[in-house]
Amino acid sequence: MNHKYIVIVGDGMADEPIEALGGLTPIQAAHSPWLDRLACEGRTGLLQTIPAGFSPGSEIANLSLLGYDVASVFEGRGSLEAASMGITIGADEMAMRCNLISIDNGLIRNHSAGHISTEEARELIRFLDEKLGGGPFHFYPGVSYRHLLKMKGGDKGIICTPPHDMLGASFGDLLIRPESPQASSTAELLNRLIFDSQALLANHPVNLHRREKGQEAANSIWPWSPGYRPQMETLLKKYHLHSGSVISAVDLIKGIGIYAGLKPVAVEGATGLYDTNYEGKAKAAMEALRHDDFVFLHIEASDEASHEGDVALKVKTIEYLDRRIVGPIYQELSTWDELVTIAVLPDHPTPCRLRTHTADPVPFLIWNREWSPDGVACYDEFQARQGFYGVLQGAAFIEALFEKP
Repeated sequence: MNHKYIVIVGDGMADEPIEALGGLTPIQAAHSPWLDRLACEGRTGLLQTIPAGFSPGSEIANLSLLGYDVASVFEGRGSLEAASMGITIGADEMAMRCNLISIDNGLIRNHSAGHISTEEARELIRFLDEKLGGGPFHFYPGVSYRHLLKMKGGDKGIICTPPHDMLGASFGDLLIRPESPQASSTAELLNRLIFDSQALLANHPVNLHRREKGQEAANSIWPWSPGYRPQMETLLKKYHLHSGSVISAVDLIKGIGIYAGLKPVAVEGATGLYDTNYEGKAKAAMEALRHDDFVFLHIEASDEASHEGDVALKVKTIEYLDRRIVGPIYQELSTWDELVTIAVLPDHPTPCRLRTHTADPVPFLIWNREWSPDGVACYDEFQARQGFYGVLQGAAFIEALFEKP
């Protein structure tokens, strides 16, 4: 019998107890009967997705949970996102994530420029490429606030700060610094680019219109996570799979999937926010699984709610994941003649109190109809500690997923 696998990632879903929720985490507070059912019928545990010495970014966490040795393969977020965008990284080029952010009185007010629309953002990025591109730099538009910057001859030995980690901080204190004298010119050029972008964006018609509507202006770029082209063995080869797909609204995740040998599946209305097309993603995942061995389904919404510090919205995103993703997928796949293993987990915690990622282990569940359950009654950060798997590290999760019943 052919065995199929689906991993559902609720990005940033794990959290800590919150006073406003009566001391519960958002997962505990959410009405999530399908997650609880899968945990009750399956096996659970905690997974350490952030290796020692690495910051808790989504790029690190997702590479890790897919079984990659991060220290060997990681080349920055920008290079992964470039793969999703169909952009080639040359041997003499460095790629970086390039956010459009909001700065107010010298402080980083918002890492997403108020979740600027893709249409507005593309107009700004194309404008910047026209004015600042050429020479060593080239800008590429992405989705919403997430874009790509390539630099010829860049040295990745620089210290960059993810803007979502420093909301409210002075941007001047967070400018790019060299790790060695050889990278000094790279840091200087990139910092000059930031200041040039601020001068150009200050009174751009897109930002004037946004201010008129009471929205935050996208008045600066913020380049970070530099790297060269990564060298990765495909997931298919590593775990002897015939085919696989990745479904996400986020270029980073699609890029990881592409390097892992997975086909990206586009879903109309997938936004990366709470208003994403949940039903479309669930349907696409089930369709992909009809002809693929493996599907990696990523939902960004909980992470974005956490970065906004919006507890009520985070609870709602978890309930949406449960009712509109997990429930329909479980109901459909549990009727198939083929054996299907379903796993659900966050990639990392994103506590609403901190509004950024942490490196704590995340709760996971693995279900298939031939396994005996481990006695855990529901899915949350604390019940999972009592589960069958205990605390796993990195590749141990994906190896447990592919274990034969």
